[in-house]
This record gives sequence, C-alpha cells and structure tokens, in this order.
Amino acid sequence: MKRDELIDFKLYLITDRKLVTRHLSLVTAVEEALKGGVKALQLREKDLGTRELLDMAYKMRELTDKYGAKLFINDRVDIALSVEADGVHLGQKSIPPHAVRKAVNASRITHHASRFLIGVSAHSIEEAKQAEKEGADFITLGPVYKTPSKLKYGQPLGVDIIRKTKAEISIPVFAIGGLKQDRIKEVMDAGADGIALISGILGAENIKEKTREFLELLK
Repeated sequence: MKRDELIDFKLYLITDRKLVTRHLSLVTAVEEALKGGVKALQLREKDLGTRELLDMAYKMRELTDKYGAKLFINDRVDIALSVEADGVHLGQKSIPPHAVRKAVNASRITHHASRFLIGVSAHSIEEAKQAEKEGADFITLGPVYKTPSKLKYGQPLGVDIIRKTKAEISIPVFAIGGLKQDRIKEVMDAGADGIALISGILGAENIKEKTREFLELLK
C-alpha cells in the first residue's frame, strides 16, 4: 500500500493520562475517543517504566484493533514491534527514521514492515525537511498556537508555518499545539493534512462527543 493510503486519518490523538478529566482511566478515555471516531492514536506516556508501558501498549493495541484504528508508540521501537503497532512517533532526540526502518525490516514481522509508519515531531521548517530526508512518513508541526503542554518548545510558530512547510516537503503535515475548534478551519486552509490533539479531546467533559465535533470540522 502507498503511504497516502496508509495515512487515512485527519485526527491524530496523542495520549497524556495526566490530562484526562473526571477521574477516568486512560484506557476508558481512549475508548470514548475511539467510539467518537478517532482512527489514529499515539501512546505517549514518557514517565512509565518499560513493563508498564508495554502493558499499556497491549491494552491500546486491543482497543485500536476493536475500533479499526491505527496505533503509534512514542519513541519505543521495541515496544511498537512487540505489540505489532502500526508505527512509531519520533522526537528530535530519538533515533532517526532510517534507523527505525532498518530495525523494522530486520524484525521477523515481515508482513508488517511495508505498512509500518514513522511520524516525527518537528518544530521548524528545517526539522520538517530533515525528517522527510531521513525517511519520515509524516510529521507533526508545532506548536502552532500557545499551549501549556508545548511551552518548552518555545514561542508558538503561527499558522503561516504550515503554508511554508507544505511548500518545502511532500509528506503529510499534522498541525499541533493549542488547536481549539474555532481554529481548525484556519489550520486546514493553510494546507495542514490533519491535526494532532491531546487536551482538546482528553480534557473534554464528554470525550466521545468532543471527538465527533472535531471530526465534523475536519470533513
């Protein structure tokens, strides 16, 4: 399958169990989002130990299979391969995409290798171009707007960064950072292929309903 056919989602949900409201477990919160129509999920719980993370990854694999959604694991190629995830998502300090591709191809899950996707977090046009050059299948780009979860990455980049980046690279670009419902049109008009959300969905009172609202705006 071609990359364009594999990246068949516009909403990319990234987990952070600390942002889940109403005392729900992360598993319950994610299932609500999947019921609402999420088709791509990144498990990103950086503070969990390896065994806990693996355990969580198996639970997420079970859920995403049940709802026909893709599962990405943040940074941990070993865990992604163990649970037969659909891909990994890499940061700027992670091993580069071409090294991940090599590891996946060398694994015994050969039927899986051709469908394995690699996402990369980029915070500038230069990082976006580098990610594509090194073999990324798609990027998240941001923070586009101001958001507490991305303050360590500096000032918001603004919506024009999407337009400029799309002119330089050919892989899909998912906008991230401070994306409220009233900003979705602006981001998509700038050329984004989709959006990545954390608190926008997981922090909602009604996760399932909020997911549906975002998906409606992305149509």
